[in-house]
Order: sequence, then structure tokens, then C-alpha cells
Amino acid sequence: MWNSARIQREHELKSKYGLKNLRELWILDSELRKIKQNVRNVLAGRSNEEVGKQVITRLSRYNVVKSDATPDDLLVVDVEALLERRLQTIVFRKGLAKTLRQARQLVSHGLISVNGKRLSSPGHLVLASEETGIGYYKPFKIQVEAQTVQLTTAPGPATPENVAEQPKV
Repeated sequence: MWNSARIQREHELKSKYGLKNLRELWILDSELRKIKQNVRNVLAGRSNEEVGKQVITRLSRYNVVKSDATPDDLLVVDVEALLERRLQTIVFRKGLAKTLRQARQLVSHGLISVNGKRLSSPGHLVLASEETGIGYYKPFKIQVEAQTVQLTTAPGPATPENVAEQPKV
């Protein structure tokens, strides 16, 4: 239950991909386990070949594996391949955000669109066909410019005499 190597790896993936919590990682891990279970059933003969082809087609649409992959190729897919297909990660990799946290914030606030459709879910798995259509929903500039602040102060140090001399508003 308490596997320190697993826990350390999960925390590394969480920080590497800018995840909010470990639940996001566990959801993708669960999805990957289901995929691998379907593939093992096909290889063992408990399911028909059509199930294996459907899984390959689905993962090739997400650009996780090639379209000519075999069921054996699916057994080596890891959770990082699915993490790379998240909208948050692709926004960062395309340079639309400076950090993964900023990419998450942009997506969550609805400033990112996929093919003109506003999405607010950082965990959305992006299809290979949708990847070219990722951009800002509205023109948006991510550059923080330094603002100059001018302070008005009374001449000299603040003493009871200076404060009394200042005009009252």
C-alpha cells in the first residue's frame, strides 16, 4: 500500500506536468490500466481482434501510438504518453504559456480555444487533428510590463511640524 518509490514517482510527475493534485494522475493511470486490460484480453483470446483494433484506432487518434501499431505495442505505453496529450501540456509546449501553471490557469479561465471552441478543462485529451487548432480564444498578450509607481511625499522627514504645515484636504 505505502510504496515510497511509487509515491515519489507520482509526485515527480505531478510537478513535471503541473497537475493540481494526484487525482488527475490517478484518473489517467486508471484509463491506461483499462486499455492494457483490453489488450491483454485480446492477446489471450478472451476478446476478439476487433476490440484490439478499436483501442489502436482510439490511441492513434490521440497520437499516442502510430496507426499501424500492434497490440503488443500498446503494452509499453506509459502514463506520460497520456499526460503529454493533455490540453494544459500542449498549451505549454506550443509556447502559448510560459509555465505549466500558467497554461493551466489560461485553460481554466477560458482563454484557450481548440478549433474556435473555448475549453476550460486542463485535463482535456487533445486529438492529433485538434492540435493545430489550439490558440487563444481572444487576442491575448502574455507579457507583464513593469509599472512605474510615483509616490507623492512631503519634503523632508515626517515630523509633527511638517504634518501640521500640510494643507488639509
